[in-house]
Amino acid sequence: MRYFLLSLAALLAACDQGPTFTEAEPGEQLSAGKATVTKTDQNAFSLPLANLPPSRRLDFSVGNSFFRNPWVIAPASTDARDGLGPLFNTNACQNCHIKDGRGHPPGPDAKQAVSMLVRLSVPAKAEDDLTQGGLMPEPTYGGQFQDAAIPGVEPEGRVRVDYRTRIVTFKDGYQVALRVPRLSFSNLAYGDMHPATLFSARIAPPVIGLGLLEAIPEADLLAHADPEDADGDGISGRANRVWDRRNDTTAMGRFGWKAGQPSLRQQNAEAFANDMGLTSHLVPTDSCSPAQHDCLAMPNGGDAEVSDSILDNVTFYTRNLAVPARRNVDDKQVLAGKSLFFQANCQGCHVAVFTTGAEAAEPELANQTIRPYTDLLLHDMGPGLADGRPEFLANGQEWRTPPLWGIGLTEAVNGHTQFLHDGRARNLMEAILWHEGEAAQSRDAVLAFDASQRAALLAFLNSL
Repeated sequence: MRYFLLSLAALLAACDQGPTFTEAEPGEQLSAGKATVTKTDQNAFSLPLANLPPSRRLDFSVGNSFFRNPWVIAPASTDARDGLGPLFNTNACQNCHIKDGRGHPPGPDAKQAVSMLVRLSVPAKAEDDLTQGGLMPEPTYGGQFQDAAIPGVEPEGRVRVDYRTRIVTFKDGYQVALRVPRLSFSNLAYGDMHPATLFSARIAPPVIGLGLLEAIPEADLLAHADPEDADGDGISGRANRVWDRRNDTTAMGRFGWKAGQPSLRQQNAEAFANDMGLTSHLVPTDSCSPAQHDCLAMPNGGDAEVSDSILDNVTFYTRNLAVPARRNVDDKQVLAGKSLFFQANCQGCHVAVFTTGAEAAEPELANQTIRPYTDLLLHDMGPGLADGRPEFLANGQEWRTPPLWGIGLTEAVNGHTQFLHDGRARNLMEAILWHEGEAAQSRDAVLAFDASQRAALLAFLNSL
């Protein structure tokens, strides 16, 4: 015990800035306020909000069925679920967001990427449609590479991820081998891609707590923006401004790896279109590009394959997926790790606490004190994580701060610990060490941690 207390004291003395936590904050274990659930097993991400009344749980179950069950080829007797493809990445939302959690990059022998997609675009010209935020689709393969297809249509090809190794060394000599990914494409069925094509590989993120993130007042998020770094802390987060299809105007982006979508409804409609080739009134275009003639000739499931009511049901489901409670919030090692997290200024982007607005989409989401550990803003993460592909106001090195709530349950839910936008990090420490740009000072602070400090930081992150 004496050794542990001396070690703990050394942990907290290592950084001379930021707060020191010796006990949990009131209500800290309730990451989603009254909406928090307590289950922490493999189904921890698949539960409705704890405060969702029984009368509304039927709607949640209906939305879950459309999220979980596969869509089929048109025409079919199951006309509520037909219209898949002709080109697609998967036939069900759940195949990417596995157990409502995190996807992963494909293994070396995988025939399909499934829970990792690759966005495609070519640089926009001044005369192009700027409502798409500079995301001009690749002329032949469109805006997303699709490695699956219905019979009679050739899949666009196969994507592969290979890795080389980059060594990072801590101050005490401890070394970590980072994976540096390289995308390659083979079996391209429709010819070569445009030579200026930009690529962005992205794994499916968890879908917990999305309704609560949508309910944070915009002003509260913008209060953390500092595009000119006026306070001189090296962090200059800014909001993305994206096209809102429903209101035919620009709005603040909140969802997606670069905050490219303004609302859950639009996020879902875009996913139906891009991932499964399913049209809706909100996103009426399918997965075929003008150059893919066999694809264009195939039958479809109607003008809106995803009806407004189905889109409503899926949006209700994704809006009301709960966040699990934190574990071990009073544990001394967890508290030491929390102190180190704050002393390294990780909370400069991963903002711990917000209160949702009174005008939330659902009453259960309103006026909740939540702890998502995100600001939903764009930050320059440096050249190591850059995809070089702009998205509305986001440049090729900027990414939205991902929420950290639930991150410690990734292995329990999904059976792996692969993080960052393309899954290159095999654990949380690797994810931290990829932080550059605005996060370089925080990463450098972590690189000065010894073994006990590293263990404490990871204990805190795994408690989230």
